[in-house]
Amino acid sequence: MITLAQLVQDTERQLQAAAVSYGHGTSCARDEAAWLVLHALQWPLETDLAGDAGAAAVPPQAQARAAALLQERIASRKPLAYLIREAWLQGVPFYVDERAIVPRSLIAEALAEGQIDAWLPDEPRRALDLCTGNGSLAVLAALAWPGCAVDAADLSADALEVARINVAKHALAGRISLLQGDGLAACQGRPAYDLILCNPPYVNADSMAALPPEYRAEPHMALSGNQRGGRDGMDFIRPLLQEAAARMQPQAALVLEIGHERGHFEAAFPSLNPVWLPTSAGDDQVLLLTREALQAA
Repeated sequence: MITLAQLVQDTERQLQAAAVSYGHGTSCARDEAAWLVLHALQWPLETDLAGDAGAAAVPPQAQARAAALLQERIASRKPLAYLIREAWLQGVPFYVDERAIVPRSLIAEALAEGQIDAWLPDEPRRALDLCTGNGSLAVLAALAWPGCAVDAADLSADALEVARINVAKHALAGRISLLQGDGLAACQGRPAYDLILCNPPYVNADSMAALPPEYRAEPHMALSGNQRGGRDGMDFIRPLLQEAAARMQPQAALVLEIGHERGHFEAAFPSLNPVWLPTSAGDDQVLLLTREALQAA
């Protein structure tokens, strides 16, 4: 007999031995093992492994399902989210496949914790999720502000098809509009926004070259910030910051995720003085700029 807790522990050991990489919903082998096993067994993700459930015997067929998923995870080096077609962000489930990046934006924390509200005079009536990918931030914004209409824009038609699935999944088709185009050009003719959220491609060229296979399984265009010939990861962000103020209401804000690229960001935009929002990954990965600050730069 093998218990649930033992199966998770054994799965953890195999993941560690295979040296897989994390960062697509989990940050360590233990969490990845628990997610993988519980999904394979079709048990709730909140199952207490240290409680009575952890001591429960796992039937042989369920063990076989977990073993097969584990071997696929190790052999393919794809994020687990792609293999099971699901990811969670701030407790909200999303469909995902290889057409879009796995949802993990730290902007979701700012939405959930109400950090952005203090910079807005009122609840936003119109918001834009630029580089929406799977549509997760658009959905979370619509859930956070029930009176807000959200535009979700992306260059990738494939990613927008994934976003369409998530908009329908959360019954938000009446409030979220999907727009295809390159950057803010996708929003041509749309009314100005009270809030722009953007988790753009920002990884610099050296970091792109060092990415592990799990990240290389994601769309290159969703990660690399060097697709116009640069190397610092700021190719998408430069025109965005030049054009954003013209698409914003007078007291609007832009919330931008830049990951580990603060040094490159500050070198590229030395005259900007953004507000850095605290996140679980540190206080230098998500920034906020008011329309006034963008105009003054």
